[in-house]
Amino acid sequence: MKQHQETAPLLEALGLSKWYGKGESRFRALDNVTVRIGKGESVAIVGKSGSGKSTLMHLLALLDAPDEGAVAVEGRDAAGMGQRQLNELRNRRFGFVFQQFFLTANTSVLDNVTLPLKIAGVPARERRARGIAALRKFGLDDKAKNRASDLSGGQKQRVVLTRALVGEPAVIFADEPTGNLDSATGSLVEEELFQLNREQGITLVIVTHDEDLAARCDRQILVRDGRIVDTAEVAA
Repeated sequence: MKQHQETAPLLEALGLSKWYGKGESRFRALDNVTVRIGKGESVAIVGKSGSGKSTLMHLLALLDAPDEGAVAVEGRDAAGMGQRQLNELRNRRFGFVFQQFFLTANTSVLDNVTLPLKIAGVPARERRARGIAALRKFGLDDKAKNRASDLSGGQKQRVVLTRALVGEPAVIFADEPTGNLDSATGSLVEEELFQLNREQGITLVIVTHDEDLAARCDRQILVRDGRIVDTAEVAA
C-alpha cells in the first residue's frame, strides 16, 4: 500500500456542508465533511445515488463552492481566490473524465483534446504538437481529424482521457468513468487510469458504483446521507 504525506495533502476539505433547493424543498447534500487526499493517491468515493458523493467531488474539484467549510489545494485556500484564479487552477492542475463525455460533436478530435491548452493560451502550433502526442499515447492519433460524433463510445472516453491529460494535471477527477461503456472497453479505460497513477503519479479521485473499480483504489470513502460513514484503506 502506498504511503502518503499526510502533513501536506494535495487536496484538503474541512467541514464541508452544501445545501440545494429553497423553502420546504431545501435539503443538505453534504453535512460537515472533512477529507484529505495525498499526492499520488487513488481514492474512490462510493455510496448510493443521492448520497452526496458527486457533490463532494464537485466541491473538491472547485466546480462548486461549499455553503460552509473550506477546500484547499496544496495548502492554498480556494475561498481566497478570484474566479479567474480558480479557472486557471482547474485548467492547469486538474483533469476531468465524466460519464457523459462532454465532447463537442461536430468538432475534430484534435480540437476537443486541445481545448484546455487553448484556454490556457498555448500557441496553435504547440497545441497541435502536444495534442497529437497525447492522442498517440492512446492509439488515437489517426482519429485526430475525425469529428467526435464519428467515434465509438470507447473511443470517445479515451479522447476524454487524452483531453484530461494534455495539460499534464496533478489530479484527475473521474465521475463514473466506465458507466457508459461495455465491460471490455470499461476495463481498458480503467487500466489506463491506474497506469497513469502508477507511472506518472497522477492522483485519482473516482466517483463510482463499481465495486471492482473502487477496490483497485488505495482508499474508499463511503458517503451516506451527506456524511462520511467510513474510509477504508485497501491492502496492496
